Amino acid sequence: MPPKSKEKPKSAAAAPPPSISIEDLFTSIKRHVDKDEFEQIVKLSDQVLSVAPGDEDALRCKVAALIKCDKIDDALSVIRKVPNDFSYFKAYCLYRQNKLKEAMESLKGLDETSATMLLESQILFRMGKMDASVDIYRKLQNSKIDALEINVVAGLVSAGKSSEVKGMMDALRVKATSSFELAYNAACSLIEEHKYTDAEQLLLSSRRMGQETLMDESLADDEIEIELAPISVQLAYVQQLMGNTKEAVQSYTGIIKRNLADEATLAVATNNLIALKGPKDISDSLKKLDKLVEKSGGPGSFQLARGLDLKLSPKQKESLYINRMLLLLHSNKMEQARELVAALPDLCPGSVVPVLLQAAVLVKENKAGKAEEILGQSADKFPDNCRVLHLARAQIAAAGGHPQIAVASLEKIPDIQHMPATVATLVALKERAGDIDGADAVFDSAIRWWSNAMTEENKLSVIMQEAAAFKLKHGRKEEAARLYEEIVKSHGSIEALVGLIQTAAHVDVEKAEAYEKKLKQLPDLKAIDVDSLERTSGAKHAEGGSHMNTATSYEDNNKEKTKKKRKRKPKYPKGFDPANPGPPPDPERWLPKRERSSFRPKRKDKRIAQIRGSQGAVAKEAGNANSKSSQASSKGVSTGPEPSKPSSKSSKKKSRK
Repeated sequence: MPPKSKEKPKSAAAAPPPSISIEDLFTSIKRHVDKDEFEQIVKLSDQVLSVAPGDEDALRCKVAALIKCDKIDDALSVIRKVPNDFSYFKAYCLYRQNKLKEAMESLKGLDETSATMLLESQILFRMGKMDASVDIYRKLQNSKIDALEINVVAGLVSAGKSSEVKGMMDALRVKATSSFELAYNAACSLIEEHKYTDAEQLLLSSRRMGQETLMDESLADDEIEIELAPISVQLAYVQQLMGNTKEAVQSYTGIIKRNLADEATLAVATNNLIALKGPKDISDSLKKLDKLVEKSGGPGSFQLARGLDLKLSPKQKESLYINRMLLLLHSNKMEQARELVAALPDLCPGSVVPVLLQAAVLVKENKAGKAEEILGQSADKFPDNCRVLHLARAQIAAAGGHPQIAVASLEKIPDIQHMPATVATLVALKERAGDIDGADAVFDSAIRWWSNAMTEENKLSVIMQEAAAFKLKHGRKEEAARLYEEIVKSHGSIEALVGLIQTAAHVDVEKAEAYEKKLKQLPDLKAIDVDSLERTSGAKHAEGGSHMNTATSYEDNNKEKTKKKRKRKPKYPKGFDPANPGPPPDPERWLPKRERSSFRPKRKDKRIAQIRGSQGAVAKEAGNANSKSSQASSKGVSTGPEPSKPSSKSSKKKSRK
């Protein structure tokens, strides 16, 4: 046996490494914070926690570094494991995960600092509660927060308060051109106010400032283009609104093809391009939208692809779903349309558009009555946006032959009852329904409203003239004459004066004659013989009139001219005898032979082409063909038409090639 090896003595060099003090670790963390090296901060924080578990400063550094590294799930797991109160960090992480209700719950009970208020305003902004978000921004107006003015302007535009943007920037003492982000948001407010030319100029300035700023930060050209892609898309949108469709399409197409933009900007550009195309090239548009809107899990559930839920505003998301729905309706894909319209109320909460699209699907399926019922029921659920529902219901009912329902829907919109278009529509609908008294009452109500209205463009004369014509049409001549007389006295309208004379001639002849004298006489029509005019087909001057001699001389000259004209003999073809013209030429002589009425195509016996074999088999196979054709005719009823198969001759020709 070999001798056992002796164990080597343990060397003193294997001693544990010297420990680093916590102060040195925090000094290193501070150094990495200044350099934005967040991965190193996480590692150093773990070293501190290994020495001093539960150290609040180390935990705070680690959570903040994980958030900066976009490791939101890891940050949340750290927060939930420690007993420390990290409610603010937890609320921010939940906000980044789009769990907005949980984020708001986490903020409750915290002190109202500028940081918590700013986070709350951003959560409310993403939830679509723009007014509440703007209110918080107003409270932060005097606090020193970076880029506060950019967020304030964005909130005002999203809340539909673009008219307040200029006043807010004056209060904050900033100009629209102080940064390219603020210039972009201010341009968006100008777009909402329909000031497209000013918005275009401000967007161009924003892009120029953005290029200068990002070049100073030493960014690559592709990175600069990605950062400025929202400005390019917004410029194309302004071109679209200004009617420059060709330029807008080129801009959208270029942005999509280069693919140098973030997902949200590409989605907006794609959606706008599809909206510009409309029902043209539906299949291609649906393919593009299918990449943005996809099904999630169960039936009837949809979501936006690539995390667009976190990056698009509620209005932008709603536009994507609406455009996809409209394309499905245009392409008659009713099953998919029904599936999507059923999910829209959850995808677009608080919006009336899903109700309108549901009604559109029902109308497409010839269920107009059901559509009217749904629109009527939904009008009570959306009191602020019920006008569009009433108008849609009125349109569907009018097109479906239900004038009473259309009238009832229009009458539920009180602020448009006096408008000329509404008055004309109500009168036409009531007239169609046979309610002449109701139509007359609509005119009377509109006349009373415009009589008391203090507006620059008063439509009283237009309404009164149409009302008078309506009353005259339906035999209410006295009321019509009274209205015409009021128009003549107040506005001095010639058309109303003519209408008054025509109407009063049926009611009060003396009044008609009195107003007839106010008509201006036409020149050169004096001394007209009325009796002679009634006996002839045209006007004729009376005897002894001032123009009698001129008229007679003109007629004599015309007679002399007609007498001087000689009748030329018609020219006939050579050898043609007009005394014996012979039979008349065929009127179809210039038509092709196949288009003449006398053309009869040659009939071909189809059975002859199918005969094969020797001559002796002709009679027998022809008889079999007759029996087979009778059998086929007795069977070809249930399955419907089928495509014809190619004959043997055509197949042989193809095989020879």
